Amino acid sequence: MQYTSIPPGYLTTALAAHACGVQPATVRDWVRRGLLHRAAGSPRHPLYDVDAVMAAKLAAKPTRAGQRAQR
Repeated sequence: MQYTSIPPGYLTTALAAHACGVQPATVRDWVRRGLLHRAAGSPRHPLYDVDAVMAAKLAAKPTRAGQRAQR
C-alpha cells in the first residue's frame, strides 16, 4: 500500500530510513528494540513521528555479542 498523502509531521518506514541514512530494516530494528514507536498508520504500514525518528537516530544503541563495530 502506498500512501497518496502522508500527514505533516509523519514518515513512512522508507522515508524515516532515508532521513536517517540507514536501511528500512534498521528502522524496523529500532521499533523491535523499543527505541521507536508507531505513531499512526496501520500495523503493516506504520507512520512514525518525525521528532521520534530523529530521537531514535541519536539514541544510544545497545550492543550485542558478535555485533560488528561501528567505524
